[in-house]
Order: sequence, then C-alpha cells, then structure tokens
Amino acid sequence: MGRKKQQNFWLRMAMVIAASFVMAFTIKSFARPGGIFSGGFNGISLLIIACFEQFAGISPPFALVNYKLNLIPLYISFRYLGRRLTALTVVCVLLVGLLPDVMPAVPITQDPLLVAVFGGIFNGAGISLCLLANASSGGTDIIALFMGEIKGRDCWNAVFLLNVVVLSIAGLLFGWDKALYSIIFQFVSTQVIHALHKRYQRHTLWIITEHPEEIYQMIAEVTNHDATLFKGIGCYKRQERKMLYSILSADELKPVCARIRAIDPKAFINIQRTEMLNGRFYQRPTD
Repeated sequence: MGRKKQQNFWLRMAMVIAASFVMAFTIKSFARPGGIFSGGFNGISLLIIACFEQFAGISPPFALVNYKLNLIPLYISFRYLGRRLTALTVVCVLLVGLLPDVMPAVPITQDPLLVAVFGGIFNGAGISLCLLANASSGGTDIIALFMGEIKGRDCWNAVFLLNVVVLSIAGLLFGWDKALYSIIFQFVSTQVIHALHKRYQRHTLWIITEHPEEIYQMIAEVTNHDATLFKGIGCYKRQERKMLYSILSADELKPVCARIRAIDPKAFINIQRTEMLNGRFYQRPTD
C-alpha cells in the first residue's frame, strides 16, 4: 500500500471510529432509554434482546447478538464490495456492538417523539459518516450498498421498507406506540442519509466555455466521465459559442467546478439535478 493510500486508509479509520461512537451514543442515550428499536441490524439486535427479556427472563449482551447477525452481511461485503471496506466495516460492527454495553447511560430526554426525531438524526449522521469513509455500519447498510452497486442508484428507501416490516413485528410483540415511534426514528435516519450520502445522486453540467478541450480533459482525468461538445450561436452577440455537456456524481461536482474556474474564470456553468439515468455511467469502485 502506497504512502498516500495508507494515509487515506487511516483517515477513513478515524472517521469510522468517530461514527461508531455516534451510533453507540444513539443506542445508549436515545434508543434504549426511550424503548426505541433503531432499525437495521442494531434494531433487530435490540428486538431480539427485548424478546429474551420478555419471554425468557434473560438479557443477552448486545455485542453477542449483533456480531452473530452481521456474519452473513460481512461475507457479502468481503465478496462483492472490497477488502478495505469490509475491514473498516468490521471495526465499526465491533465497536458499535461493544460500546453500548460499556458506555455510561446518559439519557437526553424522556419524550418519545424527541427521542425518535433526534435519535434518528444522530443515527443517520453516524451512518453517513461511515459511508463518507467508504465503509458501512454493517447489517442492512451492507445490503443497501450491495443493491446500489448492482442497480446504480440509491436503495435506502428499500431498506427503510424492510425496517418497517421488522418494526411492525416489534409492534405486534411489544405494543404499537414503541413501534410507531421507532418507524419515525428510522424515517428521520433515512432522510438524513439521503441528504448526506451523495454517491448515487447525479447532476448534469452544461458548460459554455472558450476552452472546451482543456475542460474535457480535466473532467476525463478527475472523474473518468465523458462529455459531448455542442457548437452554436449566442443570441445576444451573434458569436459562435462552445458548450460541453456531461453528467457527474454529486460528490464530484465541487472539485470539478473549482477546476473549471481555474481553467476558464469566465465559463458559464449550469448544473441540473438528474432524476433518472438510463445507460452506461461510470461509477467509482467502493474500495
């Protein structure tokens, strides 16, 4: 591993560790005190523990339940998403499984609606930080990433529906109040991920410039995307103008636009959100 890649890996590791503390804090200070099932494999773990406490009178450690549930998703991650991503995910799963059993309880509020809303915000922020580090928190996050790589689009809504099914089972067993608040928690968490995780969001760039070849070369080198050159007549001055058309991932926009400005400070850039894309589009590997 080169020096730059090694530094990048340890930066990703630091982000994963920070995300793990955020998610463990959410479980310890929001989910458990508020009786909320947080969704995903963490929520399934809490549901299994609650079943043992309710029907068997024993309380298995959160780590034991969570680790066993994550074995199959971690295999999928190693097989299809990459070794470094899986290694970082293992760190996250280990920490999120261990920390709630050793961290002191610091309940923030007893209001179930506040627990659901703000717990969902913290949970979504923790997961998004993991995703920003090209890792995951395990469980259904791995499933969402795997489906996203296959379909080339955001699959978090499908994971939310899966969580609704799990939480509906919790409602049948433990009452609908907790289950419905848990669904609010998961909905808020999903919306935060939608807002912060931009890997599968696409944007169309229309660039009017006097330096189309230089800008195209930069786009190809930085993003590995192609572009199309149009030639036309500006209606105001009746002069020939050149316009580049390209589609980028949302997380590529900022560096690309900065480089366009460096090449041509007078370039006119129109950015449009692309709702649907049908055709070949290069997606950077996850690892």
